[in-house]
Amino acid sequence: MKLIVSHLNGNANVKAALDGFIQAGLLAEFYVSLAVFPGTLLDRLGGINQLAEIRRRSFDRSLKKYTRSLPLFEAGRLLAIKAGAVSLIAHEKGMFSVDSVAQRIDHKVARRIKTLPRKDKYAIYAYEDSALNAFRAAKNAGMPCLYDLPIGYWKSAHKIFETEKEKLPDWAATLTGLNDSPAKLQRKDEELKLADAIFVASSFTAKTLKDYSGTLAPVSVIPYGFPPVAGPHEKVYNSFTHNRPLKLLFVGSLSQRKGIAYLFEAVEKFGTKVQLTVVGRKKDVPCAILDKNLSRHTWFESLSNNEILQLMREHDVFVFPSLFEGFGLVITEAMSQGTPVITTENTIGPDFITHDENGWLIDAGSAQALEAVLDKIISNPSVIEKAGKAAMKTAAERPWQVYSNELARAVQTHFHNHNKTTHEPV
Repeated sequence: MKLIVSHLNGNANVKAALDGFIQAGLLAEFYVSLAVFPGTLLDRLGGINQLAEIRRRSFDRSLKKYTRSLPLFEAGRLLAIKAGAVSLIAHEKGMFSVDSVAQRIDHKVARRIKTLPRKDKYAIYAYEDSALNAFRAAKNAGMPCLYDLPIGYWKSAHKIFETEKEKLPDWAATLTGLNDSPAKLQRKDEELKLADAIFVASSFTAKTLKDYSGTLAPVSVIPYGFPPVAGPHEKVYNSFTHNRPLKLLFVGSLSQRKGIAYLFEAVEKFGTKVQLTVVGRKKDVPCAILDKNLSRHTWFESLSNNEILQLMREHDVFVFPSLFEGFGLVITEAMSQGTPVITTENTIGPDFITHDENGWLIDAGSAQALEAVLDKIISNPSVIEKAGKAAMKTAAERPWQVYSNELARAVQTHFHNHNKTTHEPV
């Protein structure tokens, strides 16, 4: 059995999944909005400073023969963003919105499924928000539907966000996860309903599915991998004293979903003992309290991945107090660079971090919990190096290839069980 895989943009975890599928001989076709391969015209265009965003959609040459893309629509979306054409990228409604491009991919895959020869065996592997029409077509063709849910279930998210909205109304504008239409939420539920197997990357994501009201297919938790660990001379641990503040780093979208209000509140308590650097884009909505807090700290709107890894190595501790996270790739990136992480139990944290050993786990939505850990670190700076080296050890034990292999094996196991059930006499 071969896989038809689709995703909006092909991020790090998708690339790792595809690598595993190729190595296992499972991949038939891959559908994505924009794919850039070395030496192509798109790759050369990405060398132009104003078009550098294009190269973020780069893929390995090994994937080229499998790839089908819709470059015009994604190019239109990127240009609309650059031009500030808000109406064209408006949430769900804009011609070049994320939802619009995702739906076009979904429809293209659905049309492709209808043309596949019935004598050959295929399955569809699709991601949240771009799977519904492909799954419907697959069901009509008798194809298994494999679903990848990269972030927690929406009903669980809404519970948390509604609480935050009441608790911290000044930050409510940044909780854009509450803006999805009933139709979009219904699509999410129908995608889950049609799935024959569900793959998630964290125990937290799996736990959120308990809020789904129907019966679900089996859920497999397969955490993503870590980037290559920093070399022995790349990460230098310099103990801080009263002459140097504790250097903290946050990377992520500037939304209260990431718990940034609690980060700013906790840091404020330490004054000059702490120095905070923030990397992330603001939402397309005004938020005065966010602007006020950013003005007090070092803020970069956007940096390349290499620049972020370098920044991670230069900081003492990475802080990621997210309230709702399917995984949190920045957590594994920081750990791989030897920078210990403070994060919440609503992330991949509990799957990889042992509190006080290779990082720290705190309750989500609590500035006081974050303050307590920061106070402990400031009082005993030696824990930074100890936890940082332990974090690198954790990272070294699970490179991306481990995820690739585990996911491919899980898919093969599903195929085996599916075929066995299909061919068993009733």
